[in-house]
Amino acid sequence: MTVKKSTPYTPAPLSKYPGDPLTACKALFIGLYTLVLGTFAILTCLLLPRTKAFIKLARLWSWLTLKILGVRFTAAYHARLAASRPSIYVANHQSQLDIPALVMAMPVDFRFVAKRELLIIPVFGWALWLAGFVLIDRRDRERAIQSLQRAARQVRRGTSFVVFAEGTRSPDGQLLPFKKGGFVLALEAGVPIVPVSIRGGHALLPKGSLRARRGTIEIVFGEPVETSVYTLDTKDSLIEVVRGRIAAGLASSGPFRST
Repeated sequence: MTVKKSTPYTPAPLSKYPGDPLTACKALFIGLYTLVLGTFAILTCLLLPRTKAFIKLARLWSWLTLKILGVRFTAAYHARLAASRPSIYVANHQSQLDIPALVMAMPVDFRFVAKRELLIIPVFGWALWLAGFVLIDRRDRERAIQSLQRAARQVRRGTSFVVFAEGTRSPDGQLLPFKKGGFVLALEAGVPIVPVSIRGGHALLPKGSLRARRGTIEIVFGEPVETSVYTLDTKDSLIEVVRGRIAAGLASSGPFRST
């Protein structure tokens, strides 16, 4: 298994006051460059829709965010992971920090399956939509199915997708029940699922908090799960296999190992 950027260190204590000036300055700076890079991303998607420029901008945004917050990441990749093959990367979700860390660690060009509510965020949400991210309306089952079918067509054309299986951030770092959408997408597209275990984010920036601690997020890309032996009728068995591998990645300690 290949390891990328492995220099973990102990998290620093939380800021004493929730409204301390340093936290406010960091938030303001992040908001400013998100606006600037989001605008560039919109122009890029309009003028150069078939290039990888958007992902490069996303990685720049992610690098800046992690740097400013004092967060590092490590990533390990299973030997059987074939980056050249489109796949559905199914991950757990502990923290807002999972997103920039995962964007930096992903071994391929990709898109997210995300909730449609992100569209209401000016500039940022528009950039996601223009870039081909699939935004799911979880309140409308029919529209959600249509969105997944659209994503399956993109996967067949060679685009990998990231799905947070729990559908929201875990409040305590423990795995929540998995939503079925990402698994249906993999089955419809006929591609493997790569289980992704993200650990450490809850300790640095738990759900409901705006104050990030310095520290390291660890990401384990596990052994891909072939979906050809499953059907929509047996997708619950597929979910259990993938959940088990993600749980194993979260439970492992010390040097990364395959799941």
